[in-house]
Amino acid sequence: MKFSNGQWLVREGFTVHCPREVRGIQEESDRLTVYAPDRHVSHRGHTLGGVLLTITFSSPMPDVIRVQAVHHRGAVKAVPEYALDIGNPPVTIKHSESAAALTSGSLSVRIATREPWDVSFFYGSRRLTGSGNGDMAWVKGADGRAWMREQLELGAGECVYGLGERFTNFVKNGQSVDVWNRDGGTSSEQAYKNVPFYVTNRGYGVFVNTPGLVSYEIASENVTRAAFSVEAESLDYFIIGGETLKNVLMNYTALTGKPALPPAWSFGLWLSTSFTTDYDEGTVNGFLDGMAARDI
Repeated sequence: MKFSNGQWLVREGFTVHCPREVRGIQEESDRLTVYAPDRHVSHRGHTLGGVLLTITFSSPMPDVIRVQAVHHRGAVKAVPEYALDIGNPPVTIKHSESAAALTSGSLSVRIATREPWDVSFFYGSRRLTGSGNGDMAWVKGADGRAWMREQLELGAGECVYGLGERFTNFVKNGQSVDVWNRDGGTSSEQAYKNVPFYVTNRGYGVFVNTPGLVSYEIASENVTRAAFSVEAESLDYFIIGGETLKNVLMNYTALTGKPALPPAWSFGLWLSTSFTTDYDEGTVNGFLDGMAARDI
């Protein structure tokens, strides 16, 4: 969903509240929690009103970092929800005057503790992506509806793939994608099997943990950002790393579940009359009998 009007303006009917600085950090053994207001706070008067986001960084497994951004807690959980394999791997947490960092395996997140808001993800020493000033946001509509949005940086030449079954171009850059299963046919932007997960040729994946509608703007609203938003007061997503894209996909399926092996018959010949209105029944039956005789 698009909230901006060009590079500097906001679309009529929306107000966008973005984290501006880190006001406080809470360290625990397995997570970092950051409190980020939408304004610079220099005295107590600035804490009256405004928007405060609570962003928690943790890890369910090595090479995966979870980001949970909340404006208001207490919403009823959407059902059904994804059955995730959430573990408690050892993490390393470091905190200095200029930044706080959490590392799980070879994947790490670095949060600048000084203005402006800046979050960066690294695999080893290689920077993958990040969320900068004006990217994460709580968005309020004139009709009272609210959204949580994140925009992750895309580098020059970075291509985005995935989001489940799609009938549009394989490279998703420049596309607006709504992850919501629809019976729209096979020649439109609608699809039957949507998945809120994408990978890029920079070697990482992003999974948005919600069973509801996820709206993506892949280098379409902002050509240097992969944006996603949900109509809710919170947003939960995972950055998934790995040595190769194969490892990224293995980590993703370890988190969300691996498919069972299909039955043997599914690897044989499939025939469909979905688009056939006139055929010779004797010819088709003879062909099927011949295939069955060959155990295919």
